Amino acid sequence: MDYREVQSINLARLLKEGGSASASGVVRNAFYAGEERFPLEGEAQWKVSVTSVGHDEFWLSGEVEGVAVMECRRCLKPTRVPVHAYFQHLLHYRQGVEGVEFHEETEEEYYVFGQPDLDLSGFLVEAFVTEMPYTALCEEGCRGLCPVCGADRNLVDCGHEEEVHHPFQVLKGLLSEL
Repeated sequence: MDYREVQSINLARLLKEGGSASASGVVRNAFYAGEERFPLEGEAQWKVSVTSVGHDEFWLSGEVEGVAVMECRRCLKPTRVPVHAYFQHLLHYRQGVEGVEFHEETEEEYYVFGQPDLDLSGFLVEAFVTEMPYTALCEEGCRGLCPVCGADRNLVDCGHEEEVHHPFQVLKGLLSEL
């Protein structure tokens, strides 16, 4: 197995002879999807395997595992979120194609690549980010921030009462007018 920081795998041997190839590596600091940054605590580990299935088709399978750092949805404190994602994709080789292109025909989805060095970064980002939760809590009993003064209620008691909003509260004032 080839261990590397570069997020790619060379498939030149597979294109000529068939068989399988494997690689593994790390992603340091963060995953990037366009302008969006998904910070990591330490490194995320990845490993992939590509197997020739004939006729310039290949089966990519892999996994990526790490700890994402998200904001707690209540108090905004950095929160560790373990993520372990698996992925599998059908690949088609077409000589001369630049990069990796997604294709969808009838009920078949596949990716087309045209260079022996297959860039895995898109597959790794998609799998990791898709497996992340939408929100995170630093702890189940997190009391969040005070809506009046912004104090972290987990650390201090600011004395402000939480205002309860009831959908029929407006009708309460109408009773005195009747």
